[in-house]
Amino acid sequence: MLTSLYTAISGMNANGTYLSVIGDNIANMNTIGFKASRVAFGDVLSQTITGLVGSSQVGRGVLVSSITPLFTQGSFETTASALDLAIDGDGFFIVSNGGARYYTRAGQFQIDKDGNIVNPEGLILQGYLADAAGNITGTVGNLTIATRQTPANMTTMVTIGINLNAQASVPAGPFTLDGNGDGINDDPQHYNFSSSVTVYDSQGGAHQITLYFVKTGANTWDVHYVYEDPANPGQFIDAGTQNLAFNPDGSLNNDNSTPINFNFGAGVVAPQAITFNYGTGTGETPSGNGLDGSTQFASEFSLMNLSQDGYSAGFLKNIIISEDGVITGVFTNGQTRTIAQVALARFLAPTELTKLGRNLYAESFDSGQPIVGMPETSGLGRVLSNTLELSNVDLAEEFVKMISAQRGFQANSRIITTTDELLQEMVNLKR
Repeated sequence: MLTSLYTAISGMNANGTYLSVIGDNIANMNTIGFKASRVAFGDVLSQTITGLVGSSQVGRGVLVSSITPLFTQGSFETTASALDLAIDGDGFFIVSNGGARYYTRAGQFQIDKDGNIVNPEGLILQGYLADAAGNITGTVGNLTIATRQTPANMTTMVTIGINLNAQASVPAGPFTLDGNGDGINDDPQHYNFSSSVTVYDSQGGAHQITLYFVKTGANTWDVHYVYEDPANPGQFIDAGTQNLAFNPDGSLNNDNSTPINFNFGAGVVAPQAITFNYGTGTGETPSGNGLDGSTQFASEFSLMNLSQDGYSAGFLKNIIISEDGVITGVFTNGQTRTIAQVALARFLAPTELTKLGRNLYAESFDSGQPIVGMPETSGLGRVLSNTLELSNVDLAEEFVKMISAQRGFQANSRIITTTDELLQEMVNLKR
């Protein structure tokens, strides 16, 4: 009879533990990246009773076999921060504190004063670093947004796509610079068309170059490149002339592209050689079809393409994180640069990880070593920016379990009460 007391006590202890786990799950229903735990019960070694007809076994209670987290995918919540990350898959974020690595599913990250990407506890997110050229390396380290500025890039190439009106007439007079204040002989009789392009010197300073197109023959044009003299504001310099030759069908034959030298003042690279590319002509080596850039058709002058490879210095304005974890910086000068790539880890037995609190897990002997790789590889899953993974706690299910655990606790306490009444009855028999 006394055995039933200890059996009931084991039931109360087990169901009490069960209630503790359920309470922990409910308490963390709003914890980002939290994984609910479940309890597994097992019976205690039975007591063998030998009788006339053989032996029988009587159970001696229950015990908690294990408490394991459920790594099922949680729901996703859209946020306004690009550094809010969620993993759609089996991977874990890797965070570090003084060289020690921990693992988490909670992706609430921000940038600290040193430029490190950190979680709310200050642990630094780990990932693959990028070199100065923006190429991802194989080195895993602290992810730092230290690239706050992109250096200026000097213009060396201008690409132009235009149509020059084949019906235009050869100007009456030669193209010349004048001295009337604006520096250009702007009499339309001295040129046919004009356009302008902004280029950048070695320090990122912007300079405007005006292109004057002068028809010289049936299928030939001269282009004059004029810019303001930095030493004499208001005065202009004709940096050079480039000849364009077209075929009778209007396609480009040869743009005779040779670098034009510009002097944009003291303190910058001078002369600055800039090549003006009007397309690949049929008479060039290697040759093209003459229609990929500039043409000469009997239609009005039009500028179809104008680009150049220079830009000023820029400051980091925003970051973009793709599904493969690549972090790209967007700068104020319109340039983008790859900064790093988030690294993920996967375990063969994630349920055996050691819980450390604060949404952190640590590697254990039973979990095995982490498999570290880039997102969207090795089954690690993809990274979703502007997204957080919510807790996978099912509140309705937890309430059902809570009622079951409560009833189990009450039933076991009733066993103790009943056993006590029987023992009391035995004591009364002696009286």
